[in-house]
Amino acid sequence: MLGSATLDAMLWFYFVNAILLIVHEIDSAYWKEWELFKIPGGITSFLIIHFPLIGAILFGLAAITQWYVVGLVFSFILCVGGLFAFTIHTYFLKKGKEEFNSPISIAILIAILVVSVTQLALTFLVIFI
Repeated sequence: MLGSATLDAMLWFYFVNAILLIVHEIDSAYWKEWELFKIPGGITSFLIIHFPLIGAILFGLAAITQWYVVGLVFSFILCVGGLFAFTIHTYFLKKGKEEFNSPISIAILIAILVVSVTQLALTFLVIFI
């Protein structure tokens, strides 16, 4: 049986990943990410999109703290979101885009990658062992 230390670690990695991704989204507003992804409506639609996104992140955290099975689904989704954020912004940086090229933006993206991979491994341990 899986130890409670693994479950606790998954909870804390989810918590840290949620913080990193929310801070990345704050950074995204600075870099006007809606222009990068050609999202119509500018800052207004960008902010409206974030109500359900941040709500889902927080719901997932609450589900994880209660050890609901749906929390594992949200953990997986958060990890995939983190891997996507790292991958797409690395792609844009390699294409010469100016957005997210500050040292703190890059550090956040690298931290998201490391935490997402670790959280994903812990999530799979919880699901399959």
